Amino acid sequence: MSKPYNNTKATLALAKASFRSIMRSPSAVVFTLAFPLIFILVFGFLGRGGVKVDLAIASGSDLQNPIIKALEQISVVHIIKDKDPAELKTGLEKGNIDAVINVQKNTEDNTPAYLANVQYTSASLDKGTILKSVLNNLMYTLNSKDVKPTIAQLNESTVQGRIYRTIDFILPGQLGFSLLSTGVFGTAFVFFSLRQTLVIKRFFATPVSRASIVFGEGIARIGFALCGAVFIILIGHFFFHFTLIHGIITVLNMLLLAIMGLIVFMGFGFVVSGIAKSESTIPPISNIITLPQFLLSGTFFSIDAFPSWLQPISRALPLTYLNDAMRKVAFEGAGLWDVKHQILIMIIWGIGVYAVAVKVFKWE
Repeated sequence: MSKPYNNTKATLALAKASFRSIMRSPSAVVFTLAFPLIFILVFGFLGRGGVKVDLAIASGSDLQNPIIKALEQISVVHIIKDKDPAELKTGLEKGNIDAVINVQKNTEDNTPAYLANVQYTSASLDKGTILKSVLNNLMYTLNSKDVKPTIAQLNESTVQGRIYRTIDFILPGQLGFSLLSTGVFGTAFVFFSLRQTLVIKRFFATPVSRASIVFGEGIARIGFALCGAVFIILIGHFFFHFTLIHGIITVLNMLLLAIMGLIVFMGFGFVVSGIAKSESTIPPISNIITLPQFLLSGTFFSIDAFPSWLQPISRALPLTYLNDAMRKVAFEGAGLWDVKHQILIMIIWGIGVYAVAVKVFKWE
């Protein structure tokens, strides 16, 4: 009596063969490892270079005063408004906000006319130094005018916070870019090639199930992507001090998020392979999916820096939520339950994209 066909062994065999083919593909290695690593090295060596200082205005601060109006005219200072106290506290501790200013009219006497209280953060000492110089020069200019009473008095303090480096923002974005490229380009090219060369059609003559083919390819992609993710995280941590709050626990949480993100992005790859008419049409279709996410999902710059009309588009993209979840887990020490909102959005995207993939996917 012949033994029943073992689809589990078939799945693992397909995964092994697919993993080997990925490792031999120069484009897969470039998009998954080389590009993200290059960006990490560039931004890691540059540090937090830049000329913009993020200065938030405290809730309840007087806005109609010469201090705020003068700061709004200084190009090096980026004024942030409409943040609640909790957001300001978190921003200071993380170093996302370089300082908070609270300007009030002096009600006790007429000298000076305004009191300006500034809170700096130890998480952004370099930007704080720049801002101190700007504020001191501004106060000197305002108070040197022949006006009575004196216009303003500056009171300064510092909030202790964890140092937030450029690498803490850049690395999760590059990891997301790596997963997006692997999921979309890798899946699209592989399944289109398998269909074009009639490999999948030949599988129909064997007992291998369709699920085994899909799962085998998925396991190979996930294994390769996880190897790349671990490599990127370790390079960032040991060479550029990328923050991993809870050590190995943080790494494991990031890898679980990477698996979720890759599964969603593979769905886009299945869609592309289904609608592409030829191999030459795969890159432009894939770029339509990946390029907007690469540019608009907070890979290099915070979404808050985008124009207000563009931010809703950015916040609708799945890579935005993967990047955000990665940063919260790595720097803030959040658990997976703490980023359930981001995970839920990615799951919704996954359900939607796989529903489309089922409609357009072709086996031969």
